[in-house]
Amino acid sequence: MAKKAESTLPNMLLALTAIALVAAAALAALNGVTKEPIAQAQQAKVERAISAVLPAFDRLEDRDVDGTLCHIGYDADGNFVGAAVEAGNDKGFGGHLQLMVGFDKEGQVAGYQILETHETPGLGAKADQWFQEGNKGDIIGSRPADGALGVKKDGGTVDAISGSTITSRAFLGIVNDASEVFSNITI
Repeated sequence: MAKKAESTLPNMLLALTAIALVAAAALAALNGVTKEPIAQAQQAKVERAISAVLPAFDRLEDRDVDGTLCHIGYDADGNFVGAAVEAGNDKGFGGHLQLMVGFDKEGQVAGYQILETHETPGLGAKADQWFQEGNKGDIIGSRPADGALGVKKDGGTVDAISGSTITSRAFLGIVNDASEVFSNITI
């Protein structure tokens, strides 16, 4: 029968160090296996969002505008049709909120998609539909450059999500920021 190691501080530290090294190696290997599929899934999500929020386009040009990634759409003749702006902030009730906001060539909101959210299910998470065309907080077709979008509670024109004013403010703030970036795109 093998002799049991003595329970001393050095033996315990050695055992815990060995366990930590094995666990770290396993996590590093798992990260290496999943890193590329996660990146591909995120890229596919961004590509779907661009297609959903931009007017019909044939060619895209990615450009950094004021530190913000913009996807600029052109038709088959090379005419500008609009841009999708990736924007976000940490002002949501649940923290970070990231959107893809599409604008037509006149600067009107053509659509939006939520790329990342940590909002409360059933409340703030309703933003994915609340501000869409035909819904209560509809912002599609609005032109934030003509006057910043805001919730009615703050003197604005947009209905906030019931019970989720903080998320609504954060969301509309992102759309306004994206509109400002859009206005700085030079074609």
